[in-house]
Amino acid sequence: MVEIEDTHSHGMARIPCYDICVIMRRFLPLLTAVASLFVILSATPTLALDEAERLWLVGERATADGLHGLARRTLERFIEAYPKDKRVPMAVLLLGRAQLGAGDAQAALESFRRAQTFKPPPGRGMEVKFWEAEALFRLRRYAEARDAYDTVVKTDAGSPLAPDALYGFGWAQQELGQSEAAVKAFSELVQTWPEHATAPSATFYRARGLTELKRFAEALPLLEAFRGRYPDHKLGPDAQYLLGWLRLQTGDPRGGLADLRAFVKGHPSHPQATEARRLLNETMARHGDRNELQEAYRTLLAEAPPRAEGLWEAASIAAKLGRESDQQAAWRTLRTQLPDHPLSLRAALELAQDAYKKKEWKGVVEHARAAARSEDEAVRAEAWLLTGEAELKLKHFPAAQKAFESAVASKTIEPSARFRALAGLGLAHEEQRAWKQALAAYESVAGKSSDTTLRDWARERAKAVRARMTPPAGDKKPKSGGS
Repeated sequence: MVEIEDTHSHGMARIPCYDICVIMRRFLPLLTAVASLFVILSATPTLALDEAERLWLVGERATADGLHGLARRTLERFIEAYPKDKRVPMAVLLLGRAQLGAGDAQAALESFRRAQTFKPPPGRGMEVKFWEAEALFRLRRYAEARDAYDTVVKTDAGSPLAPDALYGFGWAQQELGQSEAAVKAFSELVQTWPEHATAPSATFYRARGLTELKRFAEALPLLEAFRGRYPDHKLGPDAQYLLGWLRLQTGDPRGGLADLRAFVKGHPSHPQATEARRLLNETMARHGDRNELQEAYRTLLAEAPPRAEGLWEAASIAAKLGRESDQQAAWRTLRTQLPDHPLSLRAALELAQDAYKKKEWKGVVEHARAAARSEDEAVRAEAWLLTGEAELKLKHFPAAQKAFESAVASKTIEPSARFRALAGLGLAHEEQRAWKQALAAYESVAGKSSDTTLRDWARERAKAVRARMTPPAGDKKPKSGGS
């Protein structure tokens, strides 16, 4: 299948009871409020709390408000200055969350593992283990993260953390390439906690996993249900793209076109928009009516920046429409805009062949020599053959000879093309009065070619060359010797 962009950010802010964003909405004071509180408590002796209380309060509130830098500095001071305080275990847990929020996953992992050494560990249930799993996931240590998430789910399936842990478990399996296990986890999450905040995302990723497993018939209804139930979800565009792709794969080109058109129209800058346009045009080229084909041609030709694949497809569409001039225009645009692309060199060969039909020999040489730069040996061989035949017509015999020799040397040239090249090589040698070389080429064609017309022609040319090589009887020199 084509590659689908993952717009989900697997991170720490996902748990309803522990989600930093939720807590931020619960505690309205933001940075200014916390800073003000810090100043008031420090500056007003009558209201001031003791130092430990003040550091704890600021660290706890800063963590709740997502002020990770302030929380980290304050909690580090609290832990260092008051190691015997009964709130240190929870401070270590909050410090880990602040470090994780600030992007320092390694430091966070160390804090979460330290927090688990306290008896009992801070937080509720398997909270510390869950955050350890989150830090491991951020560090791309997916196997360890998977095992930690699994421990949370198996130890306390009734915990508010369990759905998030199962979601993380599914993601870790996905990152490990275990699509089957990931699909199973996402399915279990949706079935057990259908109203959980992660259920929509789990539904989408379950469908995507099924798609990767090529279980299209199972994925399709999931995406249809997702689109209907969660029309405004952030993964809605991805679901619409995948749904269109799936419809194409399951034999519904009209449905696929409708979904992909809506996707491109609604999300023109989406990472998958370019791929969607390509699918649209390819599908219209195969299944579209005349108007859709014309629309696809115009769209492909107008792409900016131009794509070699798009211009090549535009040429194919023009051929289906019977518009030869438009087909050549697409090939020429491809040659001009992307001269070194492999498809551009194939287009050069097509232009050379067209020029050959029209007996435009200079045009044949121009395009065929460009095509001869291709890494595709079959393209090179055909290009050299056309070059040689055009150079013969232009009476450029040394150039024709070199072109034919290059064609004959190709290991992948078709037998019929090889004998054409040998015949041309014989003519090039004959025109340059290289009789032995010409004769050898003709005799090879006459003895091995399966084309009777070409074989008979080669025999005639070989006979003529032999005659040129043998002087008339009257021109023979008398033998030397005395009487």
